Amino acid sequence: MKLKEGDLAPNFELLDDESQPRRLTEFAGRKLVLYFYPKDDTTGCTAEACSFRDNYAVFEKQGIQVIGISADSTKSHDSFKQKYGLPFVLLSDPEHKVCEAYGVWGTKKMYGREYQGILRTTFLIDEVGKIMKIYEQVKPTNHAQEILQEFGLS
Repeated sequence: MKLKEGDLAPNFELLDDESQPRRLTEFAGRKLVLYFYPKDDTTGCTAEACSFRDNYAVFEKQGIQVIGISADSTKSHDSFKQKYGLPFVLLSDPEHKVCEAYGVWGTKKMYGREYQGILRTTFLIDEVGKIMKIYEQVKPTNHAQEILQEFGLS
């Protein structure tokens, strides 16, 4: 089933970059930017993460939480956060269960080869857990600004 705007965001429990369990429900009462990205420390994913980092103060001031999810390990997430000074939570989904629940695990193509992976997608979730907006085929370099425009903050 493909998620759409207005649907309730699927709940989950994943380990964060400090190997602590985190649930979607713990962010209730705040707007949430939940972004799925393919791989730590790659060009596009680093650009996207740094874009969120560079605009993080604006998100925080408005009470908007930012969370990134990929299939990388908690150790990889910790290194990625440290290397780039990322101030937000990164969650590890190595078995792709949350990615599949959100419909972002699918067929990708690179250099003529098909493989399964995370489709770069972002969900804006409101204070009660409903999906406000879904961004697919995200352009990593200006994605944070695109979201800030959605909230009327840029």
